[in-house]
Amino acid sequence: MAYTVHPSAIVDEGAQIGDGSRVWHFAHVCAGAKIGRNVSLGQNVFVGNKVTIGDNCKIQNNVSVYDNVALEEGVFCGPSMVFTNVYNPRSLIERKSEYRNTLVKKGVTLGANCTVVCGVTIGEFAFIGAGAVINKDVKPYALMVGVPAKQIGWMSEYGDQIPLPLSGEGQYQCPYTQGIYHLNKNCLEKKLS
Repeated sequence: MAYTVHPSAIVDEGAQIGDGSRVWHFAHVCAGAKIGRNVSLGQNVFVGNKVTIGDNCKIQNNVSVYDNVALEEGVFCGPSMVFTNVYNPRSLIERKSEYRNTLVKKGVTLGANCTVVCGVTIGEFAFIGAGAVINKDVKPYALMVGVPAKQIGWMSEYGDQIPLPLSGEGQYQCPYTQGIYHLNKNCLEKKLS
């Protein structure tokens, strides 16, 4: 099995793309990019040289994944969402040596038009609402909205909001997957089966 590239897309020699992946119209994948299996890169997506994209990610139209961004398995990047890699850019000042790493962990959803300011880690299965601005680390399973983003709840791995408070003690069982989530103080964890 191989990957599919639309004739209008550019994949620079040296780029690593896994089996079953699809690179759609007008996308550009730079030579140093490492892209996993079954990844979809939508129309007008840019993937930089120092980028890692895990298996089964979906990068929707008009997303630029710049150097020093790493996406683990199963990340969803909504249409026109934004990554940065320099915290305080100026056109007249070279800052390529100041790129900050951004890590997006397994199963995260990044809603349409949200912005991820560089240098953060977004925890497993967090859910970032459309238009939100992420400028600090995000807990696993956190539901984040607003500018700047703040946590308003928790989300299951299935993608439904969990009816537990932001902090305290509690337990929830997902009706779709039967997964059990435990809230302890201000952290949510999924019980291993």
